[in-house]
Order: sequence, then C-alpha cells, then structure tokens
Amino acid sequence: MKSETLHIRICPRCGASYGRTSALSRADGRTLICPDCGTREALESIGVGAEEQEQILEAIHRSQR
Repeated sequence: MKSETLHIRICPRCGASYGRTSALSRADGRTLICPDCGTREALESIGVGAEEQEQILEAIHRSQR
C-alpha cells in the first residue's frame, strides 16, 4: 500500500504555503514555486495581464473544489 505524506512548502515567489505539487519557475529553471505562481508565470509569458491571471486562477480553484 502506498502512503502519501503531505509536505507543506513555502513559495519563495509569493510567500504562500502550499501542499500540492511544485512548479518549476520559468525565471531561472531551478526554483520550485507554488502551482499558482507557476500558472502566473506561464500566463505572463504569453502576455496575459495580472487582472486576467487572477480571474483564471479563480476559475481553476473553483474547478478543484
């Protein structure tokens, strides 16, 4: 039987604590960041503005409930 241990991490980009799988920062290709910051970096890289990024993240969070 596989046991899953929840590891709480602190995102170095935003300071939030998170337990889900980390994202790899596009800024340096080495730093592990929270999934939300990973999504923000991806959206920013294609020119999506901050307000729309937040709307997209809200939609993602709603779908995960």
